[in-house]
Amino acid sequence: MTAGTPTVLDDDGVRAWGRVHRGRHRVAAPAWPGEVEAAARASAALSGNTLARGLGRSYGDSGLNVGGGLVAMAGIDRAIAFDRANGILRADAGMPLDAVLRLAVPAGWFPPVTPGTKFVTLGGAVANDVHGKNHHVAGCFGRHVRRLALWRSDRGVVECGPDVEAELFRATVGGLGLTGILLWVEVALAPIASATMTVENQRFEDLDGFFRLSEAAADWPYTVAWVDTLATGANLGRGVFSRGRHAAAGPLTPHRAGGPSVPLDAPGFLLNRWTVGAFNRLYHARPGARFRGEQPYDPFFYPLDRIGHWNRLYGPRGFYQWQGVVPPPVARDAVRDLLVRIARSGEASFLAVLKDFGDLPSPGAMSFPMAGTTLALDFPNRGGRTLALMAELDRVVAEAGGRLYPAKDGRMPAAAFRRGYPAWRDLEQRRDPMLQSSFWRRVSQEE
Repeated sequence: MTAGTPTVLDDDGVRAWGRVHRGRHRVAAPAWPGEVEAAARASAALSGNTLARGLGRSYGDSGLNVGGGLVAMAGIDRAIAFDRANGILRADAGMPLDAVLRLAVPAGWFPPVTPGTKFVTLGGAVANDVHGKNHHVAGCFGRHVRRLALWRSDRGVVECGPDVEAELFRATVGGLGLTGILLWVEVALAPIASATMTVENQRFEDLDGFFRLSEAAADWPYTVAWVDTLATGANLGRGVFSRGRHAAAGPLTPHRAGGPSVPLDAPGFLLNRWTVGAFNRLYHARPGARFRGEQPYDPFFYPLDRIGHWNRLYGPRGFYQWQGVVPPPVARDAVRDLLVRIARSGEASFLAVLKDFGDLPSPGAMSFPMAGTTLALDFPNRGGRTLALMAELDRVVAEAGGRLYPAKDGRMPAAAFRRGYPAWRDLEQRRDPMLQSSFWRRVSQEE
């Protein structure tokens, strides 16, 4: 296919998934890998910079470049080579995990690491070094990447991996898409004998219950907990703990969970402490909170994917995601402090996830997970009071020696970012001179 120059469109409606951050971009959408360079240069022609973007599932501004260019990579989404015997997949960086599942599951393979949505691209998985429910046994996505190719404005196409252009590879994994535009990714998949999951759900009545269950489930490959952030007193930190593994036998059929879609923005008052409190009580008490059996992988890994445009539930002002991790020696006390502050604030979060990370190192210098406990939250955007609460949570994490997650962030202070990611200057040195993002401008400015 002969490479052409994609049309550049001015788009004022490009938004982050949290829908708080938006702005004007000059967008070019290449249809073939050979058009990526032309698209990048054309989209950067007026502002001097651009950024590759996949399916736009980053919650904050790490996937935006407001006022600059954007290269929409979702159309670069084809499988290049698939070794079915050994589970090695090489595919365009714009290929989503949804397509990987449809290709790999019938052959007895599964993504080695998957986040809570399958609508992320391979390029996005590398750029954010995503983690999943199996971090304690598999680490981050970057640990399973064998090779990748970048287009750089100053070098052209560069292949790198753990043993080839190793420093560039180290900067690229978790490098927020700033070291070059990812063209393809080669990843080692994980073998499975069935597409069905063996799952156990258990209620716990307080935060100590979570830590007991998490320790007891260390030999399960997938673990995660939902926590009621409005519970107080003796019930502080109560929730539902889930653990799972791929079934030992069964059909290798991809699961396609369809469901309703949210057509319009919900009223801004829909999610408040009373409605979320009622939801939390029902969710904790529901029969499914005590469950042992088998279920498709889709509802286990991707429960929110069943609702199209679920981010509209937060209303026209959108929402913030906040995620922090704290190290093991102080994790119990720090998480307790976080939950006390959230409950006291009345800022309701019903998508609250609690998990213990393992200690497997990432090859990426800027990877978020570290050994310890992570808490991920969503907060409807209520302006100053929401920002004030997240600033409180930031301080708890900083005092505990933890850090925040850039892929979830839309307001992390520059000082908090630099403290949590001391390798940021190395990334700045290896950043492609044509690539920039709203997030990076915000956090990399020296004081």
